[in-house]
Amino acid sequence: MTGHMSSAMLNRLRAVEWIGDWGYAFGHVRSRRVLMREYLRRAAQWTQACSAESEWPFFDVTDHVDPDFRLPPEISLELDEYLGQVPGESLRRTCAGAVRMAELRARRPSVLPDLPDLYEPLVRFYERGGEFFRDNAGFLDLTGVSFRPGTLRGHLGTPRLSTLSEAMLDAVDAEGRISYYAASTGTGPLLRRRDLRDERHDEVFGQGPYWEPTDLLPSSEEEVKEAGWVRLDEIDAAELIGTAVARASRQRG
Repeated sequence: MTGHMSSAMLNRLRAVEWIGDWGYAFGHVRSRRVLMREYLRRAAQWTQACSAESEWPFFDVTDHVDPDFRLPPEISLELDEYLGQVPGESLRRTCAGAVRMAELRARRPSVLPDLPDLYEPLVRFYERGGEFFRDNAGFLDLTGVSFRPGTLRGHLGTPRLSTLSEAMLDAVDAEGRISYYAASTGTGPLLRRRDLRDERHDEVFGQGPYWEPTDLLPSSEEEVKEAGWVRLDEIDAAELIGTAVARASRQRG
């Protein structure tokens, strides 16, 4: 049915609390950073595919994919009314893009490049804590953490996330300063070390799948390296978590 997919996406965005509970957003800061990094990677791919480099990273790509595309009039009106409540131009452009892309994908999938959904990581980012800010120094403030978005070309070669499941995102979120480790052989479990105030928690992602205490990590970084454990980027760790979660789900099913 015409308008069904765009209406569903608009309803998801309506449920977002743009300026809501700071504690809720801070509690999801790690998954939000992972989602933002995945969005920037996908945005770089879509921008290159659509020759829209000047608009990266926060934009409505549908104008470049199909300049003649139009939403059903009633959805277009509802979208315009909703965007008046959204804080920030970058947020409004991407919300419009998410709604329009949902409809374009349903109606004319053949015009889309063979790329993963552009806006899903960002919509999930919004759902897990609302808005972000761009400051005058070029940083993105994700509520609780700031980082530079980097460059378009820099994101073309970054590792991808093959799943954005809620279970994976929940497993990424945790308090404290976190470091991830895996065996240098490429086999074995995923470990993390969380330093929280005056406490240290060493954990392994088990078969549950969930984090469990472990004594596999030696106390010092030097000993960790000597034992054959190497540090992982949070995206690589999230990918391993997602794979483990999917495997556990298949086994239960």
